[in-house]
Amino acid sequence: MTDFFTKQEMKNNFFILLGTICIALGVVLFFLPNNFTTGGTPGMAILLHHISGYSIGAMVIAINVPLLIWGVKYLGKLFAIRTIIAIVLISIFIDFLKAFDFETIVSNILLASVFGGAIVGLGVGLIIKGNASAGGSTIIARIVSSNSHIKPAHVILFIDVIIVVSSIYVFKDFEKALWSIMSIYVTSKVIDVVLTGTLSTKVIHIASNKPELLSQKISESLEQEGTILKGSGIYKHEDKTLIFIVLDIKKLGRLRQIIEENDPEAFMIVMEASEMLGRGH
Repeated sequence: MTDFFTKQEMKNNFFILLGTICIALGVVLFFLPNNFTTGGTPGMAILLHHISGYSIGAMVIAINVPLLIWGVKYLGKLFAIRTIIAIVLISIFIDFLKAFDFETIVSNILLASVFGGAIVGLGVGLIIKGNASAGGSTIIARIVSSNSHIKPAHVILFIDVIIVVSSIYVFKDFEKALWSIMSIYVTSKVIDVVLTGTLSTKVIHIASNKPELLSQKISESLEQEGTILKGSGIYKHEDKTLIFIVLDIKKLGRLRQIIEENDPEAFMIVMEASEMLGRGH
């Protein structure tokens, strides 16, 4: 039990609490009043609520209890306990907020799908940052990927497709199924932002025949450090040199200018830096 009172575990619990509140708010304020759904456990629970009449909180528990029993050995003890806490809190908060019978605050379904998806994505991202899971498709994905070569993301996508297709039958509205796809997309993007941040940084590879000159100019003009990588070509096996740097996007224009002035034959590739760790990051 002492594991639950460490500084890191208290931080995990805080993220889980905030995340479960966000998911409940997204479901109650945006999806339920507009009669459409989202992905994962919340989406499945909304559909089962409309079919059976039981509360969404009860459906969240009903979906996840058998999955947790099935998948506990794949989750690890602490992860499983945190996930159980998250699932119970989602269930409680959804039913608690639904009891207030909020008026429809957003009747425009486009706004509902975007903001509902964003709030649910924020909640799921916070729960994941708390080293837990919101249950449902995440548990299934972990079990399937542990017993096969299928990637977890593909399992989650397949489950979300089933939820969206089922929503056409439940709500008798094909258009709302399309809005559900929009909300799932927004949710996935917000989860990425929560987990990796919004870095305005690019990863840049420069293939050049003048690596020393370019490195000197980059260091002098941009005050930027980097790494020179040695390699060979695929076909002729001639020596190749790559300059590897991580650069703020505001300096990208100046870097292009330096390359054009000093080595017009250089080849530059610019990629996203989704996460950086170490050296002050």
